[in-house]
Amino acid sequence: MIKQAYEDLTKINLLDFHEKSILVLGAGYIAEEYVIALSKLKIKNITILGNTKKNLQKFKRFSNVKIISGGYEKNLSKITKKDLVIIALPIPKLILAAKKVIEYGHDKILIEKPGSVFKKELIEFEKLIKEEKVIIAYNRFFYPGFHKLKLLSESEGGITSCKFDFTEWLHTIEVKKYDKDVCGRWGISNSLHVISMVIGLIGFPKKISAYQFGSIKWHPTGSIFVGSGLSENEIPFSYHANWGGGGRWGIEVVTRENVYRLTPLEKLFISKKGSTEWKEIQLQKSFLGVKEGVAEEIATILNDKLNKKIGMINLKDAIKFNRVAEEIFGYKDKGKNKIR
Repeated sequence: MIKQAYEDLTKINLLDFHEKSILVLGAGYIAEEYVIALSKLKIKNITILGNTKKNLQKFKRFSNVKIISGGYEKNLSKITKKDLVIIALPIPKLILAAKKVIEYGHDKILIEKPGSVFKKELIEFEKLIKEEKVIIAYNRFFYPGFHKLKLLSESEGGITSCKFDFTEWLHTIEVKKYDKDVCGRWGISNSLHVISMVIGLIGFPKKISAYQFGSIKWHPTGSIFVGSGLSENEIPFSYHANWGGGGRWGIEVVTRENVYRLTPLEKLFISKKGSTEWKEIQLQKSFLGVKEGVAEEIATILNDKLNKKIGMINLKDAIKFNRVAEEIFGYKDKGKNKIR
């Protein structure tokens, strides 16, 4: 799991990455965010493999990007080995693309989260990995606020309890844009961003009571989720998410001295013991105008010293995240490799 390194992550702009080479599969919104982050890191050698020239138009503004249309299936064999391959495709295509990337000799791969909505697919993929380094892109683990919270809570003797909310705004989800399984397991496709952050703060659950209520056509296991439990680090937690209402994602933790909130997840607030007032804690950031956590995550992958100090989210972690989400959301595993 990710170790605290707030000071290091706020100074990644001082590191030298200009000789690194990157390949990005995909030409959508998240691929563009990756290229923005790579450019901020002053990486000169970036190649984008996308399907159509139309989708790739937006990358023409980057002078450090080589654009290749026609899809990765057609062009991957022509690409020389890169320092990092980033797979930024729709969720159902992620693992298939990763297999192809490995087949063509690339050995450091960053796969967009969650890798797959089925842990069975991740388990089978993990069996194929030999010497390759495969990372799942849970970029929120690299938010400055996440690391600052870990730093502060550790200095105060650790977190004593936690509550969180992973509500979804149903009226904003364009269901027709997504694969049926992606929608049917939206808790893994999307809400797991919050849940995984909580796990990064307090540890995996060792006991959990999970309840699901309500139902919507595309997400039949429920629309209201409440529960509580105890983490492996003996930290009690509770959660409440009502997808039919308002609110937003948020995490609140208590120490012996203060209460902290990540609400929104990109910002950190404190309420000191004996006070009801919430004050924002100012965070240092290496770059502005970059999707939070992305440049920090890439820098950690590409810098051996940072990587050793902080760690990454690997396939084993991703499988465990999916398992926790299956319990919270009541997903049936369809008899696929039930592991505990």
